[in-house]
Amino acid sequence: MGTVLQIATNTDTDFRSDFVRKPVGLKQHPALVLNADYRPLSYYPLSLWPWQDAVKAAWLNRVDIVAEYDEVARSPSMEIRIPSVVVLRDYVKPQKKVAFTRFNLFLRDEFSCQYCSATGDLTFDHVVPRAAGGVTSWENVVAACSPCNLSKGSKSLREARMSLRKPPRQPAAEQLRNMGRKFPPNYLHASWLDFLYWDAELDA
Repeated sequence: MGTVLQIATNTDTDFRSDFVRKPVGLKQHPALVLNADYRPLSYYPLSLWPWQDAVKAAWLNRVDIVAEYDEVARSPSMEIRIPSVVVLRDYVKPQKKVAFTRFNLFLRDEFSCQYCSATGDLTFDHVVPRAAGGVTSWENVVAACSPCNLSKGSKSLREARMSLRKPPRQPAAEQLRNMGRKFPPNYLHASWLDFLYWDAELDA
């Protein structure tokens, strides 16, 4: 039998708001949020809502519940199983342009140094040094570990006798979203897996 989460309320209106004020948040029973096409709004970070927000959205008919936890939330007037996967009723159009941010740069480069493949102590490096006229752009900035960054300094790749793992390019929004699939969170509920990896190749 699943856990019952008691919600003390006086009216149905209070019921809706009380779910949101509870402090458990994402640490307990988060809901995976899918766009209307049944794909996650984002993969990294994974689009998750606290269960209170998922319940409120379902109450307001903004989402459909497609999977649930065994646990139950209960008020004096009603009972609802806690959603584990919800899908938006209205499609949210993904952004086409990728913002040039440190996070997106690291995600493009798979959180690894583009010179030695190290994954720790990351910073960023201008391939063509700024002192030589290099600009801060997708095509000239890469993730780099501190030792490689220090070793290269203000030298060119040839002068530093270093090479890049791949040419730096501006990623498409879809490419960056798919890159995020390689970095799942530490916790994945079983009900999420079909929606996260729906297009994965099936075993023979």
